[in-house]
Amino acid sequence: MKITKAVIPAAGLGTRVLPASKAIPKEMLPIVDKPAIQYIVEEAVASGITDILIITNRGKDAMEEHFDYAHELEALMRRKGRDELADELHAIAGLAHIYFIRQKDTKGLGHAVLQARSFVGNEPFAVLYGDDVIKSKTPVTAQLISAFERTGKATVGVKAVSLQDIHKYCSLKVEPTDTDGIMRVSDMVEKPTDEQIMSPYAILGRCLLTPEIFDCIERAGVGTGGEIQLTDAMALMARESGMTAVEFEGKRYDMGNKLGMMKAQVEFALQHKEIAEEFKDYLKEIVKGL
Repeated sequence: MKITKAVIPAAGLGTRVLPASKAIPKEMLPIVDKPAIQYIVEEAVASGITDILIITNRGKDAMEEHFDYAHELEALMRRKGRDELADELHAIAGLAHIYFIRQKDTKGLGHAVLQARSFVGNEPFAVLYGDDVIKSKTPVTAQLISAFERTGKATVGVKAVSLQDIHKYCSLKVEPTDTDGIMRVSDMVEKPTDEQIMSPYAILGRCLLTPEIFDCIERAGVGTGGEIQLTDAMALMARESGMTAVEFEGKRYDMGNKLGMMKAQVEFALQHKEIAEEFKDYLKEIVKGL
């Protein structure tokens, strides 16, 4: 089955990047000249996704505006002779069929994904976390789709995390398979204590799930932090039906974290076609004074 649907949970309050996110959704904070959410949508589209549901919350209307046409602004750019920029603005609204739904109560990531049940129907679907921008040669979502096509199992994108940081994420129980680059997942735990760590592998921002996940979310109930955790539901799925993991190629930037935001700004600017060379020169001067 061709995978064409993706869900982007983007309902978080952005408390780790306050005060920047007080009035502007953290997903709309820019990386050079594009908001973070656009990079995530572009990854999904580059992976063959045609229909995207973005889970939002109160005060996040700016995301809907961004993925709509801005005819007046486009016309202004054309009058100024900036046709290339006008074309770029127009293309944003046509990236995919993009829909929005509100998570009216912020009860956790699992609860947010549960809002997508009608949108998903009986199809497998990708989940791209709204905080995570990942730069890679092959889109990470495409890497997961490839693994799913080989195994038929729900698949998560993972990286090895330091033992000092694994407590902030989840820890997976994994073992190798006969399929190159794919690991079998039989259990996982959210924000583990030292005694609960199963491996250094943690899910970092990308999953490919089957509709079975919705029943698992409902059965898992409230977990760590008094929220409905997606990890708890995936743990049920892993124990009962099996799941796979791919250590994906790519570098992740946590856009819900101030340091992650700044790393993304610098590294994307160094590759930006308009400012890369001048920015390199600027950094060289800055480094001299460190």
